[in-house]
Amino acid sequence: MLQNLHVKNLALIDEAEVDFSGGLNILTGETGAGKSIILGSVSLALGGRYSADMLRKGADKGLVELTFYVENPETVRKLEEMDLSPDGGQIIITRRFNGNRSVSRINGETVTLGRLKEAAQVLIDIHGQHEHQSLLYKKNHLAILDAFAKEAGEWKKKVADSYREYRRLEKELKEADIDEAERAKEISFLEFEIDEIENAGITAAECQSVEEDYRRMMQGKRIAENLEEAYLYTAGEGGISAAEAIGRAVRAAAVAAEHDDKSRELYEQLVEVENLIGDSGRELRCYLDSLSFEPEQFYETESRLNQINHLKVKYGDSAEAILQHKADDEERLLILKNYDEYLNELKGKLKKSEERLQKECEGLSKIRKKEAKLLQAKIAEGLQDLNFLDVCFEIRFSKTSGYTVEGTDEVEFMISMNPGEPTRPLATVASGGELSRIMLAIKAVMADKDEIETLIFDEIDVGISGRTAQKVSEKMCLIGRKHQVICITHLAQIAAMADTHYLIEKRVEDQMTKTKIRQLDREESVQELGRILGGAKITDAVLENAREMKILASGLKK
Repeated sequence: MLQNLHVKNLALIDEAEVDFSGGLNILTGETGAGKSIILGSVSLALGGRYSADMLRKGADKGLVELTFYVENPETVRKLEEMDLSPDGGQIIITRRFNGNRSVSRINGETVTLGRLKEAAQVLIDIHGQHEHQSLLYKKNHLAILDAFAKEAGEWKKKVADSYREYRRLEKELKEADIDEAERAKEISFLEFEIDEIENAGITAAECQSVEEDYRRMMQGKRIAENLEEAYLYTAGEGGISAAEAIGRAVRAAAVAAEHDDKSRELYEQLVEVENLIGDSGRELRCYLDSLSFEPEQFYETESRLNQINHLKVKYGDSAEAILQHKADDEERLLILKNYDEYLNELKGKLKKSEERLQKECEGLSKIRKKEAKLLQAKIAEGLQDLNFLDVCFEIRFSKTSGYTVEGTDEVEFMISMNPGEPTRPLATVASGGELSRIMLAIKAVMADKDEIETLIFDEIDVGISGRTAQKVSEKMCLIGRKHQVICITHLAQIAAMADTHYLIEKRVEDQMTKTKIRQLDREESVQELGRILGGAKITDAVLENAREMKILASGLKK
C-alpha cells in the first residue's frame, strides 16, 4: 500500500507530506484548494508528463516521493521479475525535477520512465476524473474482459505468437508473387553477386591479414622517409653530415692533443662522440633496410585491400557479413530456380499456420465467453448495489472481419436501465454520472481479481447525489476492506465512510498561496462534513447531522 507521499515545490505546494493508512482514505477540501494537485503529484511520480511550468513559482527544483509497503506475494514476485526487490518490504519511488528535466529513482537506483511506469502498474491503479469516458469505446471492453479472465492470458500469448507467424508467411507469399521476367532478372542479379563474392575468394583471416600488412607498409613508408632524413644528417654522404663534421673535428683535435693534457682530454671526448655517431648511423641503416619492400608488393596489397573494401560497401562491413550475404543469395537463388515447389511449400505452411491460429482463436474465444458470463453477472450485481435497480447488463460478442493479434472477438458492453427496454450499447444509453457508477462497479469487480493493493479514485462522485451517493459510498467502503483506497470527494455520504480523513486547504503565508494537507481527528472530520453539508453557514443542526452520518457509516462498516 502507499504509506507516504512527500511533495516539494509543485504548483501551489511549497512542501507537503502525508502518511496514508489502510482501508478507505478520504481527501476533501474547498473547490480550488488543490485536491487534484495532490493526486496529480502521485501520477507525476509514477511517470506522468512533466513540464517546467508545473514547478512552484520562483522554484527551480521540485520533488515527489512515494513510499510503498508491499505485502502481496504476487506483487513482490512481479517486482522481482523487473529486478526491483522491495527493501524490507518497501519500494521508494523518487522523481526529482530540475528545469525541463526529471530524474526517476526506485530504491535509490536511477530508472527510465518506461521502467517506472511498468512498476507503477503493479503498485497502484489510478481512476481519474474522466477515465469512465473510456467505456464509450468498444475496444476498451475487450481489455476489461481480458483483465478479468486471468485464464485467457496464456491463450492470448499463443494467439499473438501464431498471428505474427501467420502474418509473416502471408507477407512472404505476397512478396513471392512475381512474374517470369522479374524472376529471370532477379536470378541474373543474384548470380552476378554470388560470382563476384566467390571470385574474390575472401576469408575473415585474409581480410585481417591484408589490413595489417597495408597498415604496416604505410607506417613503414612514413617511418622510412623520416629516418632516411635522420640518416642523411647523421651519417649520409654528399654533404656535411654529423659523422663527417665530427671526423674533421677529431683530426684537428688530434694535433692539439700532442701539446697539453686538457687538449688530450677534449680529443678523447670527441673520439667518443665520433664512435657514438658511427654506431647510430649503422643502426639507422640497418633498420631502414629492414623497412624496405618492393613497390609491387605494396601495390598488390593496396589493390587487394581496395577490392575487399569495395565488397564491404556493397555487401556488409565484415568478411563474415559478405559471406552471409552470399549464403542468403544462394538460398534465394535456389528458391527462384525451384519456384513452383517453393510456392507450394509456402502455401502449405500458410495453411497450417492459419489452421493453428484459427484453433487458438476459438480456444481463446471459448474461455472469454465462459468468463464473460461471470463478469456480466458480477457487474450487474454491482450496478444494483449502486442504485441501478432494474438494470440488465450484457456482454455481447461478435467476430472481427479478419484475424487480429487479440484473436477474432469483438466485445461490447450492452445495458438496459428500464424494465422492458432492450439492451443497447453503453455509449448510446448512459449519461456521464451513470458511466462513472458503471466504471466504479467494474473497478469493484476487478478489485476482487486484482493483485494491486492501492486504488485511487479522483472525484468518482461526479453527477450523483442522494441515495445513489450513499450506495456509492457503501461500495467504496466494500472495496476498502480488501484494498487501500484513496479517494477525493465532494460528497458527505462518501466522506463519512472514511477510515482516515484528510483535509486539503489553501492558505496565504508571507503573501504566498500554499496548499496544505493534514489528517483530521474524529471531531475535525465532523466539522468538515458539516462544511460539505452546510456550505457557508454551519449550524448546530448541520453538525448534528454530520455526527449522525459518521455514526451510521461506522455501523455500516461493521
